[in-house]
Amino acid sequence: MLYSASVPPEKLYPRTALALLTALNLLNYIDRSVLFAVQPLIQGEFHRSDADFGLLSSTFFLFYMIAAPVMGPLANRYSRKLIIVVGALIWSGATLLTAFTHSFQTLLIRHTIVGIGEASFVTIGPVVVSDLFPEEKRGRVLGVFYLAIPVGTALGYIIGGYLGPRYGWRHPFYVSAIPGVLLALCLLLIPEPARGHFDSIPVTPERATLRGLMRNPAFWTATLGMAAMTFSLGGLQVWMPTFLSRARGYSLQSANRVFGLIIAFDGTVASLAGGWLGDRLLRRWKGSYYLVSAASMAVGVPVMIVALFSRGPLMVPAILIGGFLLLFNTAPLNAALLNSVDARIRGTSIAVNILVIHLLGDALSPWLIGFIADRRSLEGGFVSAVIAMVISSAILFYGMRFAPIIRSRQSPEIGA
Repeated sequence: MLYSASVPPEKLYPRTALALLTALNLLNYIDRSVLFAVQPLIQGEFHRSDADFGLLSSTFFLFYMIAAPVMGPLANRYSRKLIIVVGALIWSGATLLTAFTHSFQTLLIRHTIVGIGEASFVTIGPVVVSDLFPEEKRGRVLGVFYLAIPVGTALGYIIGGYLGPRYGWRHPFYVSAIPGVLLALCLLLIPEPARGHFDSIPVTPERATLRGLMRNPAFWTATLGMAAMTFSLGGLQVWMPTFLSRARGYSLQSANRVFGLIIAFDGTVASLAGGWLGDRLLRRWKGSYYLVSAASMAVGVPVMIVALFSRGPLMVPAILIGGFLLLFNTAPLNAALLNSVDARIRGTSIAVNILVIHLLGDALSPWLIGFIADRRSLEGGFVSAVIAMVISSAILFYGMRFAPIIRSRQSPEIGA
C-alpha cells in the first residue's frame, strides 16, 4: 500500500512520536561514536595502522550507503514504522555480538551489520518526522530530532572514555543494545502518519518523480552542500579524540571527556538555534535554510583553522566555537532537503541523499585523514576537512535561489 490510512492530526501524538524517534536516533549515534572513543585501545589490541582504522569507519558507511537505496523504495510502498523496528532489532543484535569480536576482520563484519541496520532508521526516520509537522515548522522539529547527533555522539565519547579504560573496549558498545530493542518495540504503539499530511508546496515533476529528482536543483544543492559538510564533520569526529591524546598531550579519558562535552553543548544549542533561526527567517526569504547553513559554515572556517593548528589557550575555545558553527546547519539543512521534494518520493530522495553524502563525505574522510596522518600528521589530514567546509558554504549560497516557496498552515504545537 503506497499511502497509509489517514489519521486525524489530533490523534497522531506528534510530540510522543518525535520523542521516540529522537531517542532511537540518539542510540544510533551513541553506538557509532563509541568506536571513536576506544579506537586507541582497539589499535593496541589488533596492532593496525591509522589507515586501517579509518577503513573501519569507511566500511560501516559503505554498507550503510548500499542499504539506504533499498530502504527508500521500501518506505514508499510499505509500513515505514515496521521497517524502522526491524532495522533497530538488527543493529541492536549486532551490537551485542561485539562480545564475541576478537579479530579485526570480525570487527569489520560487526560494523557491516550495524551499518545495514542503521540505514533503515536514518533513511526513514526523518521522512516520518516530516509528516508529523508542516514545512514552516520543520526547522525547529528537526532541531529536536537531530539533537541525537551531537548528544548521542558526545555520550558515546564519554561512555567509551569512561568504560573502555576500566573494563575493556568491548563493554561500552553494550550500552545502546537493550534500550534500542525496547524503543523499537514502543514505536509499534504509535500510529503512523499519512504521507504528505501537512505538505503545501505544489506538486511538480521535479518534486514528485524519480526522473524529475535528477534535475531538481533545490535537492542537489542541499545534498552536495551536506556531502561536503559531512566530509568535514565525519573526519573530525573520528579523529579528534586521537588527535587530542596523541598530538596535544591529553589522556585518552580526558580527550574523550573534553571533546564529548564540547559536542554535547555545541550540538544541543546549535541544532535548536539553527532550526529556530531558519524557521524565523523563512518568513522573509524562501532560501533561509540554505542561507543559515552556508553562513555558519563560512564563519566556521577561520575558527576551525585556529582550533586545529594552535597549541595555546585558544585551542579549546576555538574547537568549541568551530564545532558550534559546524553543527549550526544541521536542522535547517535537513529541513531544506525534506522540503525540496514531495512526499511521493521523499523516502527515495532521502536514500539518494544518504548515498551521496556518505560516499562523498564520511565514508571517505576518516580513511583520507588517516592516510595523510600516516605519512605526515593529523594536522595535515585535517586540512581536507577545512577545505570541505569552504566547498559546502559555496554550494549552499548558490542553492538559495532554488528553494521552494512555502505557504503557512496550521499545525500541532511542539512546545517551542
